[in-house]
Amino acid sequence: MKIYKGFLYLIIFIFSSYFSAQKTYSSEDYIKLRKNYEDLPENDEQALPYIKIYLREATKEKNYSKIFQGYQDAVFYTKDKEKKLSYADVCLKQMLKSNDDELISSAYLEKGVVYYFFFKHYQPALNNYLKAYESSKHISNGFLRYRIVYQLGVVKSYLGYYADASELFKECINYFQPLTSGNLHPNLIYNNKKGYFNSVHQQIICYEKLKNFKLSDSLLAVGMSTLPSSERFDLEKAYFIKEKAISDFRKSRYKDAVSNLSMTLPIFKKYNDVTWFAVSSFYLGKSFGALKNDEKAISYFRKVDSVFQKQNFIIPELRSNYEILINYYNSKGNKDAELFYTKQLIKVDNILGNDFQYLSPKIHKEYDTKALLEKQRILETNYNFSFLFVLVLLLSVAILLVVIYIKRKKEKHILSQYKALENRILNHENNLVISKVSFENQSSKDNKNNIPENVVNDILKKLNEFERKKGFVKKGLTQQELAKSWGTNTTYLSQVVNEFKGKNFNSYLNEMRIKYITTELYHNSRLLDYTIEGLSEKCGMSSRQNFSDIFTEINGVRPAYFLKKRKQELQDDTTE
Repeated sequence: MKIYKGFLYLIIFIFSSYFSAQKTYSSEDYIKLRKNYEDLPENDEQALPYIKIYLREATKEKNYSKIFQGYQDAVFYTKDKEKKLSYADVCLKQMLKSNDDELISSAYLEKGVVYYFFFKHYQPALNNYLKAYESSKHISNGFLRYRIVYQLGVVKSYLGYYADASELFKECINYFQPLTSGNLHPNLIYNNKKGYFNSVHQQIICYEKLKNFKLSDSLLAVGMSTLPSSERFDLEKAYFIKEKAISDFRKSRYKDAVSNLSMTLPIFKKYNDVTWFAVSSFYLGKSFGALKNDEKAISYFRKVDSVFQKQNFIIPELRSNYEILINYYNSKGNKDAELFYTKQLIKVDNILGNDFQYLSPKIHKEYDTKALLEKQRILETNYNFSFLFVLVLLLSVAILLVVIYIKRKKEKHILSQYKALENRILNHENNLVISKVSFENQSSKDNKNNIPENVVNDILKKLNEFERKKGFVKKGLTQQELAKSWGTNTTYLSQVVNEFKGKNFNSYLNEMRIKYITTELYHNSRLLDYTIEGLSEKCGMSSRQNFSDIFTEINGVRPAYFLKKRKQELQDDTTE
């Protein structure tokens, strides 16, 4: 059969080479050529002989839109992922010669998709998506732009920036949804429906991760009720069934979760969607565990590991899969299996540490890396030597005591920092300081920069009003913008802030913002339910990480600790 196919491909190639040499290809010729393979399923390499002809003719004519189509087809119908990447790379090099922003954006996007979907390499995928986005700024192709926005959202979601990702998916939903019906070509409607339902799926995930379950369940109902029954949407249907099962699990409807999740596995396997195959397997394991069927549960947890072994890929949500396996085999006294899954967890942590460098500190780790490495060493070298058990136990107890001591000392220090901050708030020392000294006396006494006295007075008065009206909470506020609005220049403003506030403008602005939000948090319990991102935006800071770092630097405690401690205090007051 293979010989027959090879012979057939050779005949096609020889005849097409002869005839194509006799004429120039028209648009109709390209369409006819694609009809030979466009209905074949993905990864069916029977299409490749036709695609080679298509690419040869398009390259000969320097028809860049056809060249892009040819390489896009080559990526789609090639089985080997390395070849897919090679085709995507050659395609990008060709498109960069075209000077066509739409084609260049498309090529960057396709290369990013190959990295993401087939290799699970997030950093190069994200780099290509960002380049695609940059190239797409001035194109008119809305569908392409929002495909790029969608992929950026997917990467942000996997990195744990769910609030940011959610905003991107909202944009995609708002773009695709109106284009899912109407007087459009059927192929455009189909593509827009795909974009819409995939965006809805990702938005549901973001709502879940942000613990907004009402919105996730509501959007899930919309997705399931409007999804077409056509087999062309089987994968999207499986996505929604998966999300329905996760919702069932959350509501302790474990049998419903098992039933729904079992339906998704064959579909994810058919489409080689390893991410959601692993997630469905994980929740099947958790559901069977909740139903006290440990044997079934462990079989599905092991499926998750089999995906990891084949793909060398995992998402943070599935890390606890290995903690469950380690604990299970430990309870059964199976040291070999316990050692194996301990090693696997170390590999998982290495991957998460590399691919999710911004997310990994947030992952709850029952076993930290050092403890895992120590455990691996003990299991490999000592578990057959019972006389060493006591020594290991004593060392473990000693380490544990040291860890507890250090932890308690650290907790005590943080608590003292919190109490000191609380005292400053209660004594109004943390409130915004508005000078009550007359500006004339202050400026004449302290002005060391030879700025006209009337200018200093004017800036000080405006700074006073700026603080009183909390003008510093404006997001994106710059020294240039403020100086201009006050009818002065940045040099004068900077020097007055340095001299009378004792710090540069950015430090002054950040301190005002942090003192304001800290005092508000202490006195306004509603703000305690805000996310860190929400608090950052409320006080005018654009970066969550910057907000967290400066909050800690000024207050001596991290914002998450402050929120937790203040909530605890209010609950204690209520119970009393």
